[in-house]
Amino acid sequence: MFLPCKIRVSGGFAVLAAWFVLANGWEPLATVLGAAAVHELGHWMVLRRLGAEITAVRLNVLGAAMETDRRRLSYGGELAAVLAGPTANFCAALALTILGKDRWFAAVGANLALCAFNLLPIRPLDGGRALYLLTSWMGGPAAGETAVRWIGTLSSAALAAGLGYVMWRTKGSLWLLPALLTGLRWGAAPWFSSAYP
Repeated sequence: MFLPCKIRVSGGFAVLAAWFVLANGWEPLATVLGAAAVHELGHWMVLRRLGAEITAVRLNVLGAAMETDRRRLSYGGELAAVLAGPTANFCAALALTILGKDRWFAAVGANLALCAFNLLPIRPLDGGRALYLLTSWMGGPAAGETAVRWIGTLSSAALAAGLGYVMWRTKGSLWLLPALLTGLRWGAAPWFSSAYP
């Protein structure tokens, strides 16, 4: 039986959504939120199939995150659940491309962007979690932690440098500044916290 979980919406999410609507209108926001819903639905479907309990969904400035009880999941099961979100976005983009014939270009782009971004090997993104699970499965948790720490830091630095370059070339973009700062934070966090998820 499916029992609804708690949904937590941060004030930062509400402010960012309102700012986005004021700057761009509600249609782009609906497109992005639709892609995010497809992504989370992918995770949800696999987690429910594997019997994992979903306790809450958090919406914050950086997106959505599901809180689950992972104790019943194997490395392989959790890896499948982690990769289900980006897979759902890719499948949605493919379906929209085939069915839409260029009508839903923005929705295709939003799904592909969300898929690609979430596959970056940086925690707390899906790609970082997948890298940890795969290397832990093959070499143990210490190997997983080491791989994610080094690869995540290098990937975060590359992401921050790329965003900084785009901001410099376009004479600044306030939309990219939170992503730049977050990328730097994600890259530094594993080195300063042993409890980083």
